Amino acid sequence: MRVIAKSKLREFWERSPQYRDAKKQMTEWYNYCTNAQWGSPHALKADLRTASILKNNRVVFNICGNKYRIIVLTDYLRHGMLIKFVGTHKQYDEIKDVEKL
Repeated sequence: MRVIAKSKLREFWERSPQYRDAKKQMTEWYNYCTNAQWGSPHALKADLRTASILKNNRVVFNICGNKYRIIVLTDYLRHGMLIKFVGTHKQYDEIKDVEKL
C-alpha cells in the first residue's frame, strides 16, 4: 500500500516528549503497511486483527497497546492509504464523527 503522509506520524511523535515512545511502533506500522497488498477490508482485517474497519473506507489502527491511534482513508483498488488522524486514545475519543475525517 502507498501510505500518505509519513510526515503526519513524525509531527506527532515530535510534538511532545511524552509522545516519543510512539516513534518506533509508528515507524514499524508505516513500514508494514507500505509492504502490504490488501485488496479489501476483509484482507486487511484478516492480516491485522486489531484494526477496526469503519464506514466510508476508514480504518483505525491501535498503536503501542492502544495508547495511540491512527485513522486512515483507504483506497483498496489503488492500494493507497491517506493518514487522516494521529493521536492518543483520549484524543480519538473526542472526535465527534470519525467517518467525516
